[in-house]
Amino acid sequence: MRPGLVEELGLDGPTLRRSKPELIYANIGAFGARGPYKDRPGYDPLMQAFAGLMSVTGEEGRPPVRVGTAIIDMSTGMWLVIGVISALLARAKTGQGCMVGTSLYESALAWMGHHAADYQASLKVPQRQGSEVAQVVPSKVYATIDGFIMIAVGNDKLFALFARVLGHPEWTEDPRFRTNPDRVHHRAELYALVDDAIGKFRTADLQRALEAAGVPNAPVQSIDQALEHEQTRALGIVQTGPDGKLSLIGSPLSFDGTRLPFRLSPPELGEQTADILGSDPAGSQKARKT
Repeated sequence: MRPGLVEELGLDGPTLRRSKPELIYANIGAFGARGPYKDRPGYDPLMQAFAGLMSVTGEEGRPPVRVGTAIIDMSTGMWLVIGVISALLARAKTGQGCMVGTSLYESALAWMGHHAADYQASLKVPQRQGSEVAQVVPSKVYATIDGFIMIAVGNDKLFALFARVLGHPEWTEDPRFRTNPDRVHHRAELYALVDDAIGKFRTADLQRALEAAGVPNAPVQSIDQALEHEQTRALGIVQTGPDGKLSLIGSPLSFDGTRLPFRLSPPELGEQTADILGSDPAGSQKARKT
């Protein structure tokens, strides 16, 4: 709803809680409850731009891009759920409800937390780095003969193992690459060498060699590959509805080792009208007017 409409309808938190103080009222806004933008509408891609997320996503020298998933919409709902659960726990002790509020903009800013900390500490504005990790080198996506692979070399020991897999153990003796701070400072020189070496491998062969050496890695998979992977199948997170027509990714949570079931398939148009409004057509019309 547009900002201000709930107040016009008398459905805002303060109004409802005057009649029922134990009520927990949850609200998601666009830019937040205060400030010059509080009455503006907002959408996920606008927040990715406004909060700076687009400024650090993509590759330097190319236009900014949005995160492929509607991460602001989804995470804002998650923050609100966390707030409601906390409010429920507090009400169980005090008997009092409260208003739980968040916004798309606040959630987007939260995703920028470590970028903001880096900027506050260094006064250097973070730049787009593609798949690279600013503080750890070499860690990024590499092109192989037949695909792409993400490799995370998080410390000096892993770098030695990584260099050995690529057939270049001498890299560890190069003063430019001995420690992670050295490698961060000379990232361009190192990445030129690594890119060339990895470009001679097939993804599966390189993955096997890295696994054997204990170097963290993951091939870049498309969604069909991810859904068909044995790890995804083992988790049972792809669930089929009770009518067998639709499969979806289920809840990422398990309780005592059991995932929440896919109990109801999406209804056909009008399928549940009688259940919700009553089976009597006259009663349904009356309920609609009410």
